[in-house]
Amino acid sequence: MIPPSIVSRGIGWQGIGILLDSFFGTANGTSVAVENVGLLAVTHVGSRRVVQISAGFMIFFAVLGKFGALFASIPLPIFAGMYCVFFAYVGACGLSFLQFCNLNSFRTKFILGFSFFIGISVPQYFNEYASVSGHGPVHTGARWFNDMINVPFSNKPFVAGLVAYFLDNTMHLHQSAVRKDRGYHWWDKFRSFKKDARSEEFYSLPFNLNKFFPSV
Repeated sequence: MIPPSIVSRGIGWQGIGILLDSFFGTANGTSVAVENVGLLAVTHVGSRRVVQISAGFMIFFAVLGKFGALFASIPLPIFAGMYCVFFAYVGACGLSFLQFCNLNSFRTKFILGFSFFIGISVPQYFNEYASVSGHGPVHTGARWFNDMINVPFSNKPFVAGLVAYFLDNTMHLHQSAVRKDRGYHWWDKFRSFKKDARSEEFYSLPFNLNKFFPSV
């Protein structure tokens, strides 16, 4: 679990990045690509220096069109194979967090199974309804409201995550064994920046920016 101060700092820096993107007129703002999780798992390289060098290469290839055309000529089946590997690691990384939970607990197994089932069933209903009727199940005079309901509930990860989050934070929380079943005790030392000696290595900013953006 990332310390709250690190999360706040990351959101702030992302806001600054989006502001700079708007100045330069980019098509999309600063965002996170899940493929990078798979790339990190394959290469085992998580250094910021590598990211900075990669950004320099991307700027270089964007300025010189011939080099960009070289990468654009890579056949799509190669990209498809890379994505299969990357997303396999992404899925495995998400499932690996279950190792901290008590999978022998009926509560854990129920939340896991029920969220998977609802996460597949509800979006399937929304998508099939839209394909037959031409609009989603929520069809009012306000299109913005329709999109607010139909679009998220047509997404399987969103529905599964929402159901799992709701059940995990409501079912039998008053019982003392539930906290251990949820795996929260594994993350206690990471809730504060100073409780783990590796926090400075993991979350320190380059160019001595920690003086201006300290972590607690």
